[in-house]
Amino acid sequence: MTDKCPSVTAWRVARHRAKHQLLENGIVFSDPLAIPVLGEDAESLKAEEERSGEKNFRLFMAIRSRIAEDKLATAVQRGVQQAIIMGGGVDTFGLRNPHENSGLTVFEVDRPLMQNWKRRHLARTGLKVPESLTFVPVDFERDSLSTCLMKAGFDSTKPAFFSWLGVVPYLTRESIENTLRFVASIPGSEIVFDYGEPIENYEGQHRRLMEERGAFVASVGEPWLSRFNPAEIHAILLKAGFNNVTDYDRNGISSYFGWPAKPSNSKASPHVIDALRS
Repeated sequence: MTDKCPSVTAWRVARHRAKHQLLENGIVFSDPLAIPVLGEDAESLKAEEERSGEKNFRLFMAIRSRIAEDKLATAVQRGVQQAIIMGGGVDTFGLRNPHENSGLTVFEVDRPLMQNWKRRHLARTGLKVPESLTFVPVDFERDSLSTCLMKAGFDSTKPAFFSWLGVVPYLTRESIENTLRFVASIPGSEIVFDYGEPIENYEGQHRRLMEERGAFVASVGEPWLSRFNPAEIHAILLKAGFNNVTDYDRNGISSYFGWPAKPSNSKASPHVIDALRS
């Protein structure tokens, strides 16, 4: 009997991170544990046929992780010693923790079912859980994130960095707003997350790919629940208490990495937000 990952989308994202190491040599985001954490043969993974739009999707997975870890590194330099990886899935940051010697403690938050599986899976792959990593089981729709974190040793009186990648589209707006209010209630807090625009904002082939992706995640029981126009999410962040918000859209991402801007037949794009409460 196989012990499959309970989240199809989390497993697919992990495979995209691993493929980025193999197919693009991790040029955007280098993760030495991306392949080992899968417990799969690298050559078989590399040889898999690519679907339409898969490369762009894979690169965005790498882009959002790179931005999040860049921002976290900067936060550590200014003294932040708590990192919360929300919706950790098969993410490896807590296992790698390049800032452990700087005193960074990592709290990885995810659904109990997912975390129980991840612990078993890590044991099978032989990857060790460092003392600096604490797993915190939380259902964002039902549980109090603040209560669960504080029970696990989180100190809400000290600044913290929150990474929330690939999660927002799967939550209700109420849950998203509650989470952002909690993060903004911590002085010196910072959060990096990604969000998607409404599908109707996309045009042509981009819209078709988004419709196909939306149909797929719904078919595996993980439907998109929340998508935002930029002005909407910016207003939510400001209302929550953040006073410094940077939204990296397609052009912003190109500028961040020093890439030439590419023309597109769709005005909409994926977004990565970096929000701080000073």
